[in-house]
Amino acid sequence: MAKLKVGMIGGGGPGSFFGMVHNRAIALDASRELVAGAMRTDAKAALRAAKDYGIKGYINYQAMLEAVQSGEQALDYVTIVTPNFAHYEPAKAFLQAGIPVLCEKPMTMTVAEAQDLARIVKRKKVPFVLAHTYTGHPMMMLAKQMIKDGDIGEVRKVDSWYNQGWLATDLEKSGQQQAAWRTDPKRTGISNCGGDIGTHAFVAATWVTGLGVKKVSARLNTFVKGRVLDDDFNTICELENGGTAVITATQIAVGYRNDNGFRVFGTKGSIEWHQERAESLLVRHGDGRDVTYWTGAEFDLPAEVSSYFRVPSGHNEDFFPALANLHTTIERQIRKGRGEKGIPVAFPHPGVEEGVAGMKFIKAAVDSSKKKGAWTRL
Repeated sequence: MAKLKVGMIGGGGPGSFFGMVHNRAIALDASRELVAGAMRTDAKAALRAAKDYGIKGYINYQAMLEAVQSGEQALDYVTIVTPNFAHYEPAKAFLQAGIPVLCEKPMTMTVAEAQDLARIVKRKKVPFVLAHTYTGHPMMMLAKQMIKDGDIGEVRKVDSWYNQGWLATDLEKSGQQQAAWRTDPKRTGISNCGGDIGTHAFVAATWVTGLGVKKVSARLNTFVKGRVLDDDFNTICELENGGTAVITATQIAVGYRNDNGFRVFGTKGSIEWHQERAESLLVRHGDGRDVTYWTGAEFDLPAEVSSYFRVPSGHNEDFFPALANLHTTIERQIRKGRGEKGIPVAFPHPGVEEGVAGMKFIKAAVDSSKKKGAWTRL
């Protein structure tokens, strides 16, 4: 089986974290390889970053796309690892060219941009995966599958959260790259905390349960003096089945790192997952039985989930394999689309529709907060 060839947009330079994470995730299964990149805004820096990765460099994504269209460069898909403001244009360009895209979240800066990408994906029928890394954890996937199969009955309430403390001070004033762009509305959009990590909590509440949000009441706070955008994000939501979701995120929780997770309460049981203990999933039943599932353990798990396992029980599969699972999903979609035989089923990881929903959620939350928490429809 020939390796898929991948191009990367963004992700280069000494201040970048996620470029190397994607590079490792791409290479993890030896069925994909990073071969080209347009990795920095500055042309010289872009070529230098690509050289550091040992791949073919391009001065910008347009040059890389032109090389693909001319036949000079072979690419099976691209991954977009840029700040929020630089997601839409390259995603649109490659999708219109019929080239699959795996894009970091949030998908775009605005609802209109997200809807435009959704129209292109639908018209071109080209694979698109939204890189909510944590959805690649097998136990988060198992939670989604169990809820779909009715194991906990009808969902009544969801509690999802993401607590961090790294922006409890004005870190952006020190010039720290990750803090600087996330707190800049020109580069991150209308919400910092909500767009950056609130979207993870939103996906936990909606993608896992399969339920959309109808309306939201929100209170966004900015605790650090001089900061323009929110660093604390709090919502209560009405789900499409009439249930309730409490979706919160904060970046000013001193001492917290990446405390992301969810609890889903159903008519027959409850499910609980914590990102910082991602290998396990707790399922509570109405008869008092509590069952903890483990990645790789000898449970009779659905093939849709177990086909993503890589190591035996007792060995950890964590952050890098989770992101690799999203690359595996787009790989399976591409290979299936080509008619290759023996390709396992691709799990329904977040895609363009979840991207649109996430942008609508953030906008509704911002609008609601401006109206002192008034109920606002998505």
